[in-house]
Amino acid sequence: MEREALIALYYSANGEEWNNPWQSGAPMDEWHGVTVDSWGRVVELQLSGNNLRGYLPPELGNLSYLKVLNLAANQLSGEIPEELGNLSHLKVLNLAFNQLRGEIPAELGNLANLEVLFLRGDYLSGEIPAELGNLANLERLDISDNQLSGKIPTELGNLANLEVLFLPFNQLSGEIPAELGNLANLVGLFLAGNQLSGEIPAELGNLANLEGLYLSDNQLSGEIPAELSSIANLGGLDLGSNQLSGEIPAELGNLANLEVLRLDGNQLSGCVPRSLENQLSMSFSDLGGLPFCFE
Repeated sequence: MEREALIALYYSANGEEWNNPWQSGAPMDEWHGVTVDSWGRVVELQLSGNNLRGYLPPELGNLSYLKVLNLAANQLSGEIPEELGNLSHLKVLNLAFNQLRGEIPAELGNLANLEVLFLRGDYLSGEIPAELGNLANLERLDISDNQLSGKIPTELGNLANLEVLFLPFNQLSGEIPAELGNLANLVGLFLAGNQLSGEIPAELGNLANLEGLYLSDNQLSGEIPAELSSIANLGGLDLGSNQLSGEIPAELGNLANLEVLRLDGNQLSGCVPRSLENQLSMSFSDLGGLPFCFE
């Protein structure tokens, strides 16, 4: 059955034109990008940048022991088969930088062992499935540079092991869920280039391990939460090109590790707190042209 699944991929993705085509008479473990275990079961399929053209066959869901599926940087089109949700041992799913279309299958939420999900740079549309919040072991989620719309599911706040969340350059709208403040292990939060509105949740200040917070080029309003100053490890804070108002919180001067600060393109008032004077040496800073306070 596993050999049949790989053969289905070969023919559906124009295998004869691959950079490293398979020899039909050879054992599977001699095929480029195929790794098998001691029982002869396929555990890895690594075919990134191999000139795959065509579509993903549903037979891939029969690779029951597959742990790594990496088909990134090819020219695959069509939809992501919902049958991939059957790959119960899968840890890495990387379909980034293809030409995949349609919605993200809700069945991917069944991948209980998944640690990495990369769907970046495709043409995916529709809403982010709330079922992705079931991926208890997920560490990295990158579905940026697509055409996704709708709200960010509050269920993503259940991803207790998540370290990096990449959602920029889509068409996401609505408010940033306060539940994202539950992601205690989060190191990077990237939501730039969407249509997000409402206030920045003060709960993001609970992200003690966060090193980068990038919310630029949205429609966020209200004041900058002073609670962000509680993120001691924060090295990059980009809130530029929104509709933020009010004064810059003086507490941001407590962010000793801050190297990137962007606040331009907003409707901020007042002056830059003296507490931020030490940040003038930052590698990238734009404080919106506001003058420094005298006191």
